[in-house]
Amino acid sequence: MSRPPRRLTIDKRLAAEGEALPVPPGMDGVHVGVPFDSTALYEMEQLNVSNVYVMANKSSKPMVEHFVKTLKEMGFLAAPLNCDVSMGGAEDGLLKACNEAAEVKADCVLTIGGGAVQDAGKLVRLWLSAAAQVDGEKATVKGIQAAQNRDPMPPLPPQICCPNSFAMAELTHVAGLVTKDNVKSGAAHPSMMPTVVIFDTDLSRGLPDWVKFGTALRGVEHAIGAICHPKATSDIRTRALQGLVLVNKGLKGMVENQDAEAAQVNCYLGGWMAIRALNTGCYPSIAHLIQNHYSARFNVHQGSCSGILSARILEYHRQKSLLYQITIARALDTGNDGDQPLPHAATFVSDLVATLPGVAKDHADANVDEEMLREFAEFMYNQHGEKLNRLSPKPFCSAEDFLEMLTRPIATL
Repeated sequence: MSRPPRRLTIDKRLAAEGEALPVPPGMDGVHVGVPFDSTALYEMEQLNVSNVYVMANKSSKPMVEHFVKTLKEMGFLAAPLNCDVSMGGAEDGLLKACNEAAEVKADCVLTIGGGAVQDAGKLVRLWLSAAAQVDGEKATVKGIQAAQNRDPMPPLPPQICCPNSFAMAELTHVAGLVTKDNVKSGAAHPSMMPTVVIFDTDLSRGLPDWVKFGTALRGVEHAIGAICHPKATSDIRTRALQGLVLVNKGLKGMVENQDAEAAQVNCYLGGWMAIRALNTGCYPSIAHLIQNHYSARFNVHQGSCSGILSARILEYHRQKSLLYQITIARALDTGNDGDQPLPHAATFVSDLVATLPGVAKDHADANVDEEMLREFAEFMYNQHGEKLNRLSPKPFCSAEDFLEMLTRPIATL
């Protein structure tokens, strides 16, 4: 059965904001502001699949159980709903999902939830494509990562992503996981790009603040990471700034009413613009690298990592990225009438973070003390110093430089 042409569906009330958004390469379609259940069934028909492995995070389970029941009644459900993938994509839950999907020979993966579940779905697909060649062998991180290096890469089963937040993992071909040793790892290949994305704002109802606002804040992080990246082009920076304006507007709207549909869609569309800009030759950014390791080491949600670190990182390289930071400040400035000097970009970011419920603002909020930060600074500089300095507009000359950035008081930004 031939696949339909790539398509984009955005609620007609929001079409103007999405006119310039291309469907990401390797993806069949993106649907925003539409019901996830009926749209997912339509996409399953288009993809000609009938043995669907469903993964969801625990917070989404009550909202999707009825749909899972529908799939079972239709004979489309490959296995009971899997809710074992935890924050960051911890190894044990991921491997369990890989083995379950392989045992039932799933021909499609449906992922409902945040970034960890979306990334885990990509890795499950990667393992499904390899499992047929290893004859019952159980999944391992090493085996999954080896599968990403096959050339040619065999076709992967399709993935339908229904995000409940704004992490944007569903719009990339990169997948992260956290090993048993609390080390951030993962896999990447163009074939791992999900097939279809469906963003239904109803799925975000009842999410904890730290998830809802934290993942939306990641859109700000993605945008400023792309704008300040040494390899960014003017086109990348333009797209990232457009995304930054939308995410900022959406966040402010969600602070007033966190279930407001328009505000959530602004966060999603802006986050989409930002992550696509970042992934056009600028991934990872300096903040991504630092925050991924901070998250894995201290078990902190990445939204809170951005709350704690984003403004500090911006301030560290401000003098070397000043022209770009001025554009960031202008994009975030919604109340200056032009008569007052424009604050630094780091100030705008820290002021925005201060308004977001549930998002950590400083290391103490995440139970990370000064000694832990010193050890982290030494680890990052000794193990990743060369990469840090390729990504940062201003190099780190020592672990002390890195520690100074980590511990700069927010009030001084």
